[in-house]
Amino acid sequence: MSDERWPRIAVLGAGAVGCYYGGMLARAGAPVTLIGRPQHVEAINRNGLFLESMNFQQHVSVAASTDVTAVNNAELILFCVKTLDTEEAARMLAPRLANNAIVMSFQNGVDNVARIRAASSIDAIPAAVYVAAEMVGQGHVKHTGRGDIIIGELPQKDRSNEPNLRDLPKLAALFARAEIPCVISETIEADLWTKLIINCAYNAISALSHARYGRIARMNWTREVMQQAIEESAAVARAEGVRFADDNLVEIGLKLAEKMENTISSTAQDIARGRHTEIDSLNGYVFRRGAALGVATPVNQTLHALVKLLEESEGLKT
Repeated sequence: MSDERWPRIAVLGAGAVGCYYGGMLARAGAPVTLIGRPQHVEAINRNGLFLESMNFQQHVSVAASTDVTAVNNAELILFCVKTLDTEEAARMLAPRLANNAIVMSFQNGVDNVARIRAASSIDAIPAAVYVAAEMVGQGHVKHTGRGDIIIGELPQKDRSNEPNLRDLPKLAALFARAEIPCVISETIEADLWTKLIINCAYNAISALSHARYGRIARMNWTREVMQQAIEESAAVARAEGVRFADDNLVEIGLKLAEKMENTISSTAQDIARGRHTEIDSLNGYVFRRGAALGVATPVNQTLHALVKLLEESEGLKT
């Protein structure tokens, strides 16, 4: 990618997160193609993407498709599919990936980059994504909080395409041009775990109670559950060898509600739309890794089990 022009960008999995970031890039002038569900694609192709931000409301002209072949010739792919679909989407993407294309994982959880590589040999760049966004209508994304990303490099010894994946400053500058704050981290593993820990504190409670973050964080009963979920998750991370620059993760987690007070979790959004959630990659992941490492995680186990029960009770589809 050069500094003088925008790269061709594809967003694979254009739900709320993908539509927000793809919409912001398209609004700034980048050639973007959103790849998503038919109802949103039809609306976007007809009227443009309606991006309702905290600072503006605008119909953004952007290409949209339901077909993964729309990634052909893309130079930058934002990989935004649900964690349940990681392997399948990676395998579909691999044969269509242009030479020297860059793939970035804009997903929840901490193991997506490894899963993408195992399924497809694609060496994706991890991103910890902080944004409150909902699809509130066909082709209509509503942004209610933050919108920043953290990128970095996970330590690994088998990079096959080292030269073109390492220029993170150019990527950060690209997002900055679209008014998307982007920080380069030397400890991206800890950043991914921090995001996971926060998700473990909020997502399941939001889904089970239909409550938004501000209300959850203010109530004494739920604050106690959140604190325990955070402490358990952090203990698992430390057992995995993760080291945090700031160990006061409970305070970090609770303070998030100050900036994202009106956020409803992606888990709650999935339940409301009748779809399976990513809970196996959140509280379920912490529970499984805790069991393997000998770290007790009863609160995370309980939250995971209750969301799984809710999924089964609702007869949710994938």
